[in-house]
Amino acid sequence: MKILHKSQIQEADKQTISKEPISSIDLMERAAEACVQWIVKHCKLDQAFLILCGTGNNGGDGLAIYRLLCQKGYACSVYEFALGKTRSDDHALNRKKIPDEEIKKLNLKTLSSFPTDHIIIDALLGTGLNRPVEGDLKEIIQKLNTLPNRVISIDLPSGLFSEFNTHNPQESIIQAHHTLCFQLPKLAFLLPECGMKTGNFHLLDIGLLPAYIDQAKTPHYYLTSKKALSLYRKVNKFDHKGNNGHLLLVAGSQGKMGAATLSARAALRTGLGKLSVLTPQCGVGILQNAIPESMVEINQGVNSLSGFYGLKYDTISMGPGIGTTSETKAFLHSLISEKQARLVIDADALNLLSTEKDWIDQLPKNSILTPHPKEFERLIGTWKNDEEKLLLLTEFSQRHQLICVLKGAHTAISLPDGTVWFNSSGNPGMATAGSGDVLTGIIGGLLAKGYPPIDAALLGVYAHGRAADHQLHALSPTFMLASDIIGGLNQVWIEMEKTMNK
Repeated sequence: MKILHKSQIQEADKQTISKEPISSIDLMERAAEACVQWIVKHCKLDQAFLILCGTGNNGGDGLAIYRLLCQKGYACSVYEFALGKTRSDDHALNRKKIPDEEIKKLNLKTLSSFPTDHIIIDALLGTGLNRPVEGDLKEIIQKLNTLPNRVISIDLPSGLFSEFNTHNPQESIIQAHHTLCFQLPKLAFLLPECGMKTGNFHLLDIGLLPAYIDQAKTPHYYLTSKKALSLYRKVNKFDHKGNNGHLLLVAGSQGKMGAATLSARAALRTGLGKLSVLTPQCGVGILQNAIPESMVEINQGVNSLSGFYGLKYDTISMGPGIGTTSETKAFLHSLISEKQARLVIDADALNLLSTEKDWIDQLPKNSILTPHPKEFERLIGTWKNDEEKLLLLTEFSQRHQLICVLKGAHTAISLPDGTVWFNSSGNPGMATAGSGDVLTGIIGGLLAKGYPPIDAALLGVYAHGRAADHQLHALSPTFMLASDIIGGLNQVWIEMEKTMNK
């Protein structure tokens, strides 16, 4: 799914209006109907609403939502804040459909009378905003953010810019619990600076012209279940371990064998044919007992990897728990210098790589790096804001022709062609020790099974997050463990198989 700039979304509206054809007021009605369908599905009829409207098109959406909710029997009150001396044309048309006496003026005084059990629908400002909110409306937003009411924002939280918000004070932005976004996600929803302002966002299909969206150019994409399913390969009746891939996992050191174990278990849960783990002597007994399905390649090092690589594997995942000793660093360089295998590089392998940045150019093209933000900072230096970080991420992948998986909420997968995919799966329970080791195993397993590197990275990231989502049925995200994510992988593959067999 594409992530378009606000100007492209505005053009999509225009193209839909002219080529469907449909009037702009009818397109607004369609958007409002989509919002009301979501609200009806998630809110009981005895729920009351306070609908806050500006005088632009976002406010026009809000007025239409008010009218449609009233028709369905919901108790609603509507309030209006004048954004200027004039209204948008479609706002004015929708306002004529509502008696004047039903529309109340929104100000700080009226906010104090809001019942706390009513849901607030925020339709004050839309994508047309081009500067931070100031004055009376800023004070209203600040007051709204202190109220206990649940908030549903229409298209995006009022005050939020669609893309980057570095110079946009957070106190000038509505804090939503849910955001009902039209058609495609906004880039701002997926970035750490202000993405939390959306709460949970939900994409509503309002029938924007597919032909325009298909041809629109963008470097940014949203990794959905549909995309992941298109990458997934069904199990073949005649598959056997010999054609299901053989992964070498380079992992572990004294006191860090847990990382190796987690990564190995995750790799095996991809349906991998064979797994070998290269580890120092201190880890052999642990692995043989903890993971009987794996084989062990014993390194000459006692407590950490050392010596010369000297093996021949086509696919290697490296880094979990290996430490950063000088001996391990020399061993890692001997492995990288061979330039023959498909690589997944994580954790301490990335930390060692960051101390010798000229090694980066020795990596095979399409090697997959999986840093968390601090590891990425060690590789490329600091950044001032989300916009600069995204630029650095894109440039890094293009310059070195590598796939860089920058982990976090909506993990960003940066590809050598300059595109970036933001993940749709996952939850805060994944912010736990070992979660990254699990991802390294998943991507390595898929790569060894024969998935092209880009597909392995995209599918691996999605499956990692989706496995954690499945575990929310039984676990609180507060108490989720990395091993729980591995436990959810089976459900991911079952879900994909069932969907493909429908």
